[in-house]
Amino acid sequence: MNVLDGSTYKNMLAGGAKALELNRPVIDELNVFPVPDGDTGTNMSLTMAAAMREIAPVDAGDIGEIAVAFSKGALKGARGNSGVILSQILKGFAVALDAQAEVDRKNFAAALKRGTEIAYGAVTKPKEGTILTVVRVMAETASSLARKRNMEFEDFLAEIIKAGEAILQRTPEMLPVLAKAGVVDAGGRGLVTIMEGMYAALTGAEVPVIDPAKTAPAAVQTEGRKDFVSLDNDYENITFQYCTEFFITHLKTAVTESDIDKFRDYLMTIGDCVLVIGDLDLVKTHVHTNDPDRALKAALKLGELDSIKIENMMEQHRKLVGEREGEKDKKKELKPYGMVAICAGDGMKAIFQDLQVDVTLEGGQTMNPSVYDILGAINATKAKEVFVLPNNSNIILAAEQAKELADVNVHVISTTCMPEGIAAAIAFSQDASPDENYTAMSAAFTDIKTAEVTHAVRSTRMNGFSVKEGDVIGIAGKKIVAKSSSVGETTLETANKLMGDAEMLTLYYGAGVEEADAERMVNKLEEIYPDAEIAAYYGGQPHYYYILSAE
Repeated sequence: MNVLDGSTYKNMLAGGAKALELNRPVIDELNVFPVPDGDTGTNMSLTMAAAMREIAPVDAGDIGEIAVAFSKGALKGARGNSGVILSQILKGFAVALDAQAEVDRKNFAAALKRGTEIAYGAVTKPKEGTILTVVRVMAETASSLARKRNMEFEDFLAEIIKAGEAILQRTPEMLPVLAKAGVVDAGGRGLVTIMEGMYAALTGAEVPVIDPAKTAPAAVQTEGRKDFVSLDNDYENITFQYCTEFFITHLKTAVTESDIDKFRDYLMTIGDCVLVIGDLDLVKTHVHTNDPDRALKAALKLGELDSIKIENMMEQHRKLVGEREGEKDKKKELKPYGMVAICAGDGMKAIFQDLQVDVTLEGGQTMNPSVYDILGAINATKAKEVFVLPNNSNIILAAEQAKELADVNVHVISTTCMPEGIAAAIAFSQDASPDENYTAMSAAFTDIKTAEVTHAVRSTRMNGFSVKEGDVIGIAGKKIVAKSSSVGETTLETANKLMGDAEMLTLYYGAGVEEADAERMVNKLEEIYPDAEIAAYYGGQPHYYYILSAE
């Protein structure tokens, strides 16, 4: 088979979703800590499931429409960092495959490459050793293989998967935390699993079940970093007026990859938002410039031009302003400020509500809200300026995506746990400006030290502790600091490691802890730290016996 039609491609996507759901528990277990926060497989599976629902009614004969709908569905259902990054990879497929009647090796490779660029651009500080590395190597392999003649699509896809598996086994050398836990990256494993499911659907094979041996790393060398260009359209502050896009086709025989690199460098001197993607067969160009004629003239030195599009962004901006005029009356009805907090536990929900938080959204380590869940919460505040408290590092990226989709001003405060969110909410003031609130809320939790007391879900050895499944462990700063068979003993030891010079210690006790036990814990801590202010509040959070906060 040399090309894929719409029906085949749609069936392959279903195979990828099925493989991910089948292997979800195994991917969930690829944690770097023995705590119940393994949700990468679940998040990616829910993202794929939402995408599959979106393409169900789409005509199987239209690959472009399938790709766009799949991307849209993935964004709507994206959960956690892994789900959001996956949605951005799929967005690259939507961009590259839009208007395509069929998929061959060249445009499949272009889709992978575009997905890689968009995914890297979506992450503020991309880390190698993650799903990003895996998709990048897959894209590089696909681009190389696409130049070969007489290669069947089945063999093409198999080689891409082989390259993905090879780099996946090397991820622990890029992220020491993976090496310590003896696992490969969960997000990368999820992506390879999707591709394996697509291959199974294409060849008629059984959907693969992950070999447990593949979850352990192999000893190989570290892969190097590679930079990518991201596209950023700023219609509010337009420096370069004309959005100029075109293809360079039938490149001249003497043209080399170096010439294409020089062309990209030249465009950066006459504009911004430069995107030059492709190879010696086809180059896709995008640039914002005040001199589109100069961009076209430079491109003609490389080859022929096709699909030229030049748009006046100033005029587009005027139209956007005009369209928004009708929304002003509605916005006048909005209150000045609103707050959204993602939290787990009815006690935590009550605490945030007492701190002027308008909308609380259920979420945490084992279930992250989707981008559209967060967007719905933002809209529910009915406010002009909305502050979002993610309260989990795995939710921050989804909150940032929701910010981009919102019609009001959204400020994401990068809180990584609920105590940080509480401190940020306390710092909020109705009398301060949005910038003042953002600064105060962001600074409010910088000196807070937090820890959690939970139970280990598997046996391991880490940070000098030999942990068995079921042990009660204390975690601070992503490190195990205490271990025993007793919740009380582990909590006291964890508090001891956390306190230092702190003057205040707050305990939020979870759903499995009685109030009387929490009060006894406070009394014991007051005896040990008579000069410190110690208090306990009902949080009702699942999985964690106690969440501790010292300041």
